[in-house]
Amino acid sequence: MRKALLVLFSLWLTEFARAEGLVVSLSSQHVDINSTYTGAQLALFGVVLRDSRSATRADHYDVLVTVKGPSGLVTVRRKERFGPVWLNREQQKFSDVPSVLSLIATRPIPEMAAPEFIEKFGMQIESHVLPKTVPASDGFGAALIRLKQEANLFTIRESGVSFLAPDVFRATLDVPAIGPLGIYNVDVSLYAGGVRIAQADTFFTVGKAGFEQFIAREARDHGVLYGMATAAMALAFGWLASVIFRRD
Repeated sequence: MRKALLVLFSLWLTEFARAEGLVVSLSSQHVDINSTYTGAQLALFGVVLRDSRSATRADHYDVLVTVKGPSGLVTVRRKERFGPVWLNREQQKFSDVPSVLSLIATRPIPEMAAPEFIEKFGMQIESHVLPKTVPASDGFGAALIRLKQEANLFTIRESGVSFLAPDVFRATLDVPAIGPLGIYNVDVSLYAGGVRIAQADTFFTVGKAGFEQFIAREARDHGVLYGMATAAMALAFGWLASVIFRRD
């Protein structure tokens, strides 16, 4: 009952305080992958739009930027020792798991909102990865998050958003080198007094460029010709190697 009242009060307070708006922009909408690609960084800029009701707001602003890469099915397996070898025994599948997940905030997230609102507004990694029926303490779910964090695919950066002026902020988005191709969604949420008062969305794409893009496109659009060309090149290099290293 208490939790329901808190949620209702939050919704009422959000509607009452929804006087601000957000405008966000990325330094680039596309990340090009080439032979020297080792990851990328994008700059995100945001502006808080105020009106007469919010001009005198006493609470300071907090910003949470959530970056999510293409989602897919992930299977987590548990290895158990069976005699001298290790075998995969139990497993659990998780659907719609983001390949990359980054939470970038102005300060530690527990200081930005109450625990009930942190869960409600999706201000934690578990909210974007685990189904509501799977607790954060679940062994497979915890292992999934741990493995993703060790691979630097799930990250939390506190103090990663800085205000350049009272209504202007900036954040740096890191795109990992092993992040997949596709569309990366960026959610920007503005908080005050522990309540989300404004939200804006944008996105960027990660794709191949230059010679790598040409090869990928030809392999996709002209598969038979690409296969024949690859086989011919393999034969040519094999013949050339036999000539160079031939013993007289």
